[in-house]
Amino acid sequence: MYWYGPMDSNSSCSSSNERSPALLIPLAKETISAGFPSPAEDYIELGIDLNKYLIKNPISTFFLRVSGNSMNNAGIYNNDLLIIDRSINPNPGHIVVALLDGEFTLKRLIKKQDSYYLKADKENYPAINLYEYLDIQIWGVAIYSIHELQKQKV
Repeated sequence: MYWYGPMDSNSSCSSSNERSPALLIPLAKETISAGFPSPAEDYIELGIDLNKYLIKNPISTFFLRVSGNSMNNAGIYNNDLLIIDRSINPNPGHIVVALLDGEFTLKRLIKKQDSYYLKADKENYPAINLYEYLDIQIWGVAIYSIHELQKQKV
């Protein structure tokens, strides 16, 4: 298994060491209750830079758009935008972006006995035995999934 490692400066997907200007989005100072309603406060902080909270290693981070439903039980849905960090060493339990004999897939890395597998987080999907492939590259670990919340039909 080959860990692809952080992107270098020769990579077409690499980013510069300099961060782009922060896009500050207003952030309410108070938390919101998902249980019983709480009194509203009229306080809004200056803003929040989502890069600061979502991207710990900018030079090693990239985004991918998801196609498919095999990771729905992990909270990853078709058309989600994933944040992938290549600086994280993949361990069993991580959701990884893998390149298997030239084909990309997004699955959970698992270890059973002394073998590594990639497994969908949805029933009726077989585990992928990594030892059945000649060229295996783990491109990164999925750290966040961004998706639109669905309106429930009433």
